[in-house]
Amino acid sequence: PNGEWIVFSTKNGRSEYYLNSELAKVKATGGEPVVLTSAFDENASVVAWLPDGIRFIALDRTHRRLYRLNPENGSIEPVAMDDAPEVIWSVDFSKEGRTMTFQAEGPESLDEIYRLDSDSTRPIRITNMTDQTSDWSVGSRDVIEWQSSDGSTIEGILLKPENFDPAAKHPLLVIIHGGPAWLSFPSLVYSYVYPVQQWLEKGAVILMPNYRGSTGYGEAFRSLNLRNLGVGDAWDVLSGVDELIAQGYIDSKRVGAMGWSQGGYISAFLTTTTDRFRGISVGAGISNWMTYYVNTDIHPFTRHYLQGTPWSDPEVYAKTSPMSYINDAVTPTL
Repeated sequence: PNGEWIVFSTKNGRSEYYLNSELAKVKATGGEPVVLTSAFDENASVVAWLPDGIRFIALDRTHRRLYRLNPENGSIEPVAMDDAPEVIWSVDFSKEGRTMTFQAEGPESLDEIYRLDSDSTRPIRITNMTDQTSDWSVGSRDVIEWQSSDGSTIEGILLKPENFDPAAKHPLLVIIHGGPAWLSFPSLVYSYVYPVQQWLEKGAVILMPNYRGSTGYGEAFRSLNLRNLGVGDAWDVLSGVDELIAQGYIDSKRVGAMGWSQGGYISAFLTTTTDRFRGISVGAGISNWMTYYVNTDIHPFTRHYLQGTPWSDPEVYAKTSPMSYINDAVTPTL
């Protein structure tokens, strides 16, 4: 605030996509940077440096929270907010820092704009976007967890239709997020790529797995699919499907999967490695990491996650490429 220091985001010399980024400070006149968030196990996105500390946003499992960082001793604490939505997208402060506005959503609300004064912990909602959904059939949204085949704990978002009947057999649709360094949230409504709300109205149950490599769960979890892309990710999806089928309300003969980008790649891997699905949709997915490597300019992705090139380690490129198993594919695929 006095212009003496600058706060900035850095990989601190580590460039790999799956590693945490850090916040650091440096004298405005130059000098040695001081890393401030080395003990914080997620990516931190700086918002502002106020007189009482630095504010940043970071994921916490399926929440996205606002934190206060003490730039002197590095202590970090969530900003206290009562009844605030779980996912904060953007934040702004008045010039003197005494009033904050932010955009946020949650399982029971669309994106809304809120105001929070420094003498209060209860945000005031300014907009009323959610009111338009008052007569919509949105079903339920829950965060669930299960054990993957290698023992890893996986979370996901489970959507059930309105008036869900646990005694009936429902079709299951699995929607796999992109990234891999991203995740699915329990939102009130979904509108990206797939007609989720319409499927719920038709009685489908929907699972959105936060497979290994997803953000929000720390650097170690984000690193679990190194040299194991697709393979370990498929374990997480299939074990989630098994978990729901075991609960008795899923029709095991009516299960579909889909995803976009990294989710499309995992869908392609499922297409060629399992017969568990009635149908699969591959959205903007990768089928062969070697041809990806020689035909795009995003080479760091495979070098970081597969820890090699097609020339130094062709085996890992083949192991993690859906096309390697194309002769075993039996699932109708879009």
